[in-house]
Amino acid sequence: MHEINGTKGRYYIVHTTGESELVYAVMPPDRMIAEHTQVASGQEGDEIGLMMMREMIADARSKGLVIVPHCPFVNEQRRKHPEFARAFSV
Repeated sequence: MHEINGTKGRYYIVHTTGESELVYAVMPPDRMIAEHTQVASGQEGDEIGLMMMREMIADARSKGLVIVPHCPFVNEQRRKHPEFARAFSV
């Protein structure tokens, strides 16, 4: 799921054990800053963070934004997945 409030937003998934989220900020005119990713307890290793990241990349591309990976998880996944390279500004 996705929610946005002004220039802040998040992708999130609700689990029985809590909530996973990827938090970001939009910096006009063309930047999306990936700030923080947290996966709910018991959901680690299920690629929940990667699922939210893929959604963020799809949204950024559709809006003509590039992602700045301040979040360590997002930055690590960016390096592991060369197919994501054009979505990022590093």
